[in-house]
Amino acid sequence: PEKPRRDPPGPAMVSLLCCGPKMAACGLVLSAWGVVMGPERLYGLFEQVSYNCFIAAGLYALLGGFSLCQGRLHRRKEYMVR
Repeated sequence: PEKPRRDPPGPAMVSLLCCGPKMAACGLVLSAWGVVMGPERLYGLFEQVSYNCFIAAGLYALLGGFSLCQGRLHRRKEYMVR
């Protein structure tokens, strides 16, 4: 009796593998360590992290404004040259 022949997976089958076994093991260890650390320390650091996020958001807003001004100045310069 012959075994039924299996066709290779078609293009509809997508592999979910995106990293090797060592990287997966490292991620598992880091995740377990993060859980063991516990939320007590995280609650203590939350206030400082929130300040850091607001400072970073302010810096991004300043950089965005500066970039917008530079873009408009370059566009105006191109318009004046033509």
